[in-house]
Amino acid sequence: MIPNKIQKQIMVVLVKYKALPGKSEEAIAGLTTLIEKVLEEPYFVSIRMHLDPKDPHNLFLYEEWKDAGYYNGDHRKTPHLMEFIRNSKELLAGPPEITQWETIKVFTA
Repeated sequence: MIPNKIQKQIMVVLVKYKALPGKSEEAIAGLTTLIEKVLEEPYFVSIRMHLDPKDPHNLFLYEEWKDAGYYNGDHRKTPHLMEFIRNSKELLAGPPEITQWETIKVFTA
């Protein structure tokens, strides 16, 4: 188990997207291109992309970051994120639902 001091440094970001009808594959491709660039950012830990098995228009990202200040500041101003936001208007039904969480405990097998 990770010590509490380290656990509190990890911020989890949950992002829910809704693709427009017939645009799921393009939305996944666009998110993949974005994430490939995000991988190079400081304070980035990981991103997991999920697809709703009952509705392929629902996409979900589980992100982990080491610094909430960076995520809420410089990350949101990166050229690759700004480009994705501009281009995604033709792919997504609207802006994503984004929530942020602080990791307080980790349980693993």
